[in-house]
Amino acid sequence: MEVFEAIKTRRSIRSFTDEDVSNGDIERILDAARYAPSAGNIQPWIFIVVRNGKIKMRLSEAALGQFFIGEAPVVIVVCADEERSRRGYGDRGAKLYCIQDTAAATQNILLAAHALGLGACWVGAFNEEEVKEILNIPEGVRPVAIIPIGHPAEKPRIIFKRPLSEIVRYETFK
Repeated sequence: MEVFEAIKTRRSIRSFTDEDVSNGDIERILDAARYAPSAGNIQPWIFIVVRNGKIKMRLSEAALGQFFIGEAPVVIVVCADEERSRRGYGDRGAKLYCIQDTAAATQNILLAAHALGLGACWVGAFNEEEVKEILNIPEGVRPVAIIPIGHPAEKPRIIFKRPLSEIVRYETFK
C-alpha cells in the first residue's frame, strides 16, 4: 500500500473477527514502530505484546470499560521510558520528548497494521496506574497507548477532515 493511501484510508477499528494475527505480522508491525523518529535517536519506547485473554480483559477495564480491547487477538501497549529520555534531555526529555517519540511509534504501528490489512485503534483513555500494575511496569516507564489489533469486523465510514485553509498558517499565527 502506498504511504499516502495508507494515511488517508486508515481508520480506528473497534470490532474484530476471531481470526488470529500471526506472530510474523506483529513482528513486522513492531519493526515499523522502531523506525519512528525520536529525539536524539534515543528510542525511548518499550512495546508490551499481550495475547492473554485475562490480561486483555483487565486492560479493557483499566481503559474505562472499552471492552473491544479484550476482544482483539493482540494488544500492544506502547510505553515511554522517561528515564532514558531524561538522561539525554533532562526534564523536557522525560515529560515531553518521550511522549512525542512514542506517539510517532504508535502512528507507525497503526499505519503498518493497516498496510497489512489489519485493524487497530489508538486508545489513550485509561487509568495509567492500573495499567502499570497489570503489566508490572516499573517506575520511570509510562504506558502511553493501548493498541488492540486484529482482522476488522467492520468497515468504518469516511470521516470529515478540516480543510487546510482552516488549519494552516504561514510565517506567523496571525
